[in-house]
Amino acid sequence: MSLISGLDTCSRGRVLFKGNNLINMDRDKYRSQSIGVIFQSYNLLLNSTALYNIVLSMNISGTEISSRQEKNAHAYSLLEKVGINRETADRKVLKLSGGEQQRTGIARALAHNPDIIIADEPTGNLDEENEKAILEIFTNLAKEGKCVIIVTHSESVSAIADVVFGISNGYLLDKNEFETKEKENKENENNEH
Repeated sequence: MSLISGLDTCSRGRVLFKGNNLINMDRDKYRSQSIGVIFQSYNLLLNSTALYNIVLSMNISGTEISSRQEKNAHAYSLLEKVGINRETADRKVLKLSGGEQQRTGIARALAHNPDIIIADEPTGNLDEENEKAILEIFTNLAKEGKCVIIVTHSESVSAIADVVFGISNGYLLDKNEFETKEKENKENENNEH
């Protein structure tokens, strides 16, 4: 995630975005305009409203929307898209449920219309109903042409993905390789006992 989001650089290989090596790009601009990150722990300003969290993200990313009224309208629209009504949008994040906070985090990640959305365990703290709602949002974003990358331990989350990779001993493996490796590891553990 750190490499894709431009927070870290490769010691080997390269990360390409639209054919350009990320190491040669303005990574601050890339992070503020091309990537939207959804954090497992939400990372919202708790004493501010959901609406303000979205508008602040637009201000930081340098969005082309200039007037405060237009920014508020865009933020309300994004929050509505993820199932947050105006009344809830105007409440302090501290007063929102975990599902509402996670949806606010998703709206914040979408505030500058990024090409890539990275979500770190986005359903890890949610009940089944909220997980289903969040996964539907991600599915719809993918249908809109967004690249949605989800890091998860949940089989139900990975089941909706078009492409699944696993990490084993520091190596990125495709789904079949990963499942084979996991099966071998379990067999080895059983044989050792």
